[in-house]
Amino acid sequence: MTQTLIIGAGITGASLAFQLARRGETVTVIATHTNGGLASAASFGWLNASYYLSHPHYHLRHEGLAAHRRLMEAVPGLPTSWSGCLWYEATGPAQEETASDLAALGYRVDRLSRLQIAERLPTLGPIPETALFFPEEGVADPGVLARALIAASGAQVVTATVLDVTHAQGRVSGVLTDLGPMPADRVILATGTGTPALLAPFGYTLPMLKRPGLMVRTNPLPPICPVVLATPDQEVRQDREGRLVAPASAGHQSDHAETLGAFPVVVNATLQRLRALFPGHDIHFAHQAMALRPVPGDGLPVVGQGPVEGLWLAVMHSGATLAPIVAECLAAEISGGSDSPLLTDFRPSRFK
Repeated sequence: MTQTLIIGAGITGASLAFQLARRGETVTVIATHTNGGLASAASFGWLNASYYLSHPHYHLRHEGLAAHRRLMEAVPGLPTSWSGCLWYEATGPAQEETASDLAALGYRVDRLSRLQIAERLPTLGPIPETALFFPEEGVADPGVLARALIAASGAQVVTATVLDVTHAQGRVSGVLTDLGPMPADRVILATGTGTPALLAPFGYTLPMLKRPGLMVRTNPLPPICPVVLATPDQEVRQDREGRLVAPASAGHQSDHAETLGAFPVVVNATLQRLRALFPGHDIHFAHQAMALRPVPGDGLPVVGQGPVEGLWLAVMHSGATLAPIVAECLAAEISGGSDSPLLTDFRPSRFK
C-alpha cells in the first residue's frame, strides 16, 4: 500500500489529508507545531473570490468557495459560515470598475446605497455613500478547520521537524526528521514559508515574498458586525464569541509591507481604527496571532509535481480560500487522475 507523508498541519496539509484519505490512501501528517499550523492560526479567514490576480486565479478562488460548501456537506459541524462581505475598499469609479469586472466574470455583486448600507450595518459609524455586497463570501477559522479535517481524515499525526527530503534514483524515498528517518512513497510539502529550504538541496529555487501578518482579536462585544467588512482603512469580521477579528494592516490581502512595526504601536492603531468604525463600543485588545504568510514570489499558488518523482508541492496564499479546491484537484492527480485544468497556471515548473 502506498504510504504518503504530508508535511504541514495547516489548512492546506489538513485538506490534502482529508481528500487523500477519502480516496483510500494511507496518510501520515508530520508537523513541528500543533495541528492547525502557524499561518492558518493567524489567518483572517475571509473566503472570497473578489480579490484575484488573474482570471485563472479568480476561477480557482471561485471554485474554492464551492469546495468549502462540499466540505460542509461531507463533514457536518465545520466552522464555516456565509455572511457575505460589505466592501468599499475602493470608492467612486474604481468601485464601479470592480463591480463591473466581477459581474462580467459571473460573480454575484449587489450595489448598495448609503441607506441600504445603514440598514445592513446600523452599528457602523461613518456610512459611505456606496458599497458593494458580495453574497457568496464567508468566513472560517482555518486553524480550527484544519484540526477538524485532520480528525475526519483519520490520518496519523507525528510531531517532528523535517530536516530533509530523502530520495534515491530520481524518486522520493521519505524524509529525515529530528526523530529519525521516515520512509514514504510520496511526500507532499504543505510547508508554507519553510518550503524553499526543503527544496534547495534539489537545486530548485522557490521564491517567496516576505509578508508578515498580525491578527488582532478584541474583547467579546454585542453583535455589531454581521458581515465581513472591508473598508479603505480596515478589514474586520466578528467571530462566534463576539470578538472582532482584524488584520493589523489595511488592504490585508494585497498588503506589500515586509515589516510590521513596533507591536504596541501597530495594535493600538488597529484598535483606534476599529473604534472609529464602531463608535460607542468598549473595544479593547484581547489576543494576537502573528506569522509569515506563505506568499510565492508572483503571489500565485504553487501546486503540483516537485523536482523529483513522488514529491509534490502545495504552497499558497490565501490557503483559507484555496486549500479545499487545491486539495480536491491535487489529491485526484496524486491518486492517478488526469491533470486538473484549474491548476494549469500554478505549476511549480514556472520557477525553473
